[in-house]
Amino acid sequence: MNELETLQKYVDESKKIVFFGGAGVSTESGIPDFRSVDGLYNQKYDYPPETILSHTFYRRYPEEFYRFYRDKMIYSDAKPNKAHLKLAEMEAKGKLTAVVTQNIDGLHQLAGSKNVYELHGSVLRNYCESCHEFYDEKFIMNTEGVPKCEKCGGPVKPDVVLYEEGLDDMTMSNSLKAISEADMLIIGGTSLSVYPAAGLIDYYRGNKLVLINMTSTPRDSKADLVIYGKIGEVLDTITV
Repeated sequence: MNELETLQKYVDESKKIVFFGGAGVSTESGIPDFRSVDGLYNQKYDYPPETILSHTFYRRYPEEFYRFYRDKMIYSDAKPNKAHLKLAEMEAKGKLTAVVTQNIDGLHQLAGSKNVYELHGSVLRNYCESCHEFYDEKFIMNTEGVPKCEKCGGPVKPDVVLYEEGLDDMTMSNSLKAISEADMLIIGGTSLSVYPAAGLIDYYRGNKLVLINMTSTPRDSKADLVIYGKIGEVLDTITV
């Protein structure tokens, strides 16, 4: 039995599948990841992206933050790819119980997934820091400098978890519960190097841990099945 046949067998046998994904899930939609050869970390800016996307930098240099944010973090034209669509189909057919994602692009929901836990927030949600008025990503893109609330004039901040900020407690709790109750855990498109998110997989108690990635990860030896390849192409082979 080859790897794809084993993957299909696992899916056939499972009723509570959880998918845990990272940046690699969205690269097939044209959104670059941070750590690849042509990713954000290897592009030249006055400051490294990890610095710009920190809470300290946001507070100290908000205009510079927003210049980078508008240019590199919002991809309004991106469309769901085969991975997003297959996961939405698996949920609709009652096979998949949750998607836990490190991505902030909202493509899982756009594909039709309902139960999505966004560990690092979403560029689609923005709130006034003073009165908490909601704004979408189009509002951010259509402003210059630091976006200001139309109601009270306060600064509008993306609902994205910056470096130095903690993850949302409720999102973490729901993610832990879903993973701990899963009978199959598929991990795709992530290097499993960003904590605390990567530590979530330690809560999986089953015997169908599947890793799908372009390169090896620190957890390959712990997996029941490892497939090297593009996440969209691999998931697209699944029949539900």
